[in-house]
Amino acid sequence: MIKVGILFGGKSAEHEISLLSAKNVYDAIDRTKFEPVLIGIDKTGRWLLNDAKRFLLNAGDAAHIKLNPDGKNVVLHPDSGGMISAENTGNISIDVVFPILHGPFGEDGTIQGLLKLADIPFVGPGVLGSAAGMDKDVMKRLLRDAGIPIGKFLALKSHEKMPSFKEIEAAFSCGGVPFFIKPANMGSSVGISKVHNEAELSAALKDAFLYDTKVIIEEYIPGREIECAVLGNEEPLASLPGEIIPSHEFYSYDAKYLDEKGAAFVIPAKLNEEATKRIQDLAVKVFKTLCCEGLSRVDFFLKENSGDIIVNEINTMPGFTRISMYPKMWEASGVSYTDLITRLIELAMRRFEKERKLKTSVV
Repeated sequence: MIKVGILFGGKSAEHEISLLSAKNVYDAIDRTKFEPVLIGIDKTGRWLLNDAKRFLLNAGDAAHIKLNPDGKNVVLHPDSGGMISAENTGNISIDVVFPILHGPFGEDGTIQGLLKLADIPFVGPGVLGSAAGMDKDVMKRLLRDAGIPIGKFLALKSHEKMPSFKEIEAAFSCGGVPFFIKPANMGSSVGISKVHNEAELSAALKDAFLYDTKVIIEEYIPGREIECAVLGNEEPLASLPGEIIPSHEFYSYDAKYLDEKGAAFVIPAKLNEEATKRIQDLAVKVFKTLCCEGLSRVDFFLKENSGDIIVNEINTMPGFTRISMYPKMWEASGVSYTDLITRLIELAMRRFEKERKLKTSVV
């Protein structure tokens, strides 16, 4: 039986979303093939080995869900080949890790680097793909250089002079407003503001800088919000696309996770064959350009008037709740939630076996 360490929680502002994802993966994983081991990371960074019967508190309330703090402290041994030690439990061997961590300190290459050093296979992109996909500024520059259509954007670091409202307007076409301000390294719409006028600019920048030392300012692109899931290593496949129709002004954190009527989802999206194919091809191109492996979700805008397809961003460890877009799009494409988890674990182990054959010495 393959032991799968489900690593979840973390220090990022997306901690609670990770808890929801972990619960669903734990419930759905194929018990005939895998034995799940629950390892939660609390908001201070402590790793806790959790009892499956009570690893979450308030599990049915997305707004108040918490990691049970009573888990046993656990330590990952560097270069251990998957050995962890828990207090009063001794050593536990882990064959592969599913790091269901969203945002910084988990989706940004940090955990991926730790797991590589510990010589443990893990689900999802490696260090490079995770880091490039997390930083929206770096991601957009790489996509732009690859000839992939993206929206206009500006990047701003906390020590730099803040641009004026008129300077931002001048950088974008069509009058420049509204525009979005986002932390460069964050997901789940945390810290995002839609700015309509000069009075809103200062508060939007202040809020975004609470979550990162770098923010991006993006032009508003009117159009349909389309997403596409990608699965694979060297020869990735794209799912049928899905569409998000927000009932809020934009697809905010509240709309995603707290308001049951925050958005409508159309899966598969109502697109003609040609548009579907273009989106799938672009999703795979984005995935390869950013050196991703395993899984990612690519988000697009389909412009209202021209029909142009614009890449918004990539999410290298998308939400994994049963209602999340990534598993729902694969379900619509013929891959069940349980089978999707199995495929991701198999992809992780296959990549690991390939990489371990590489020489690490010239002798």
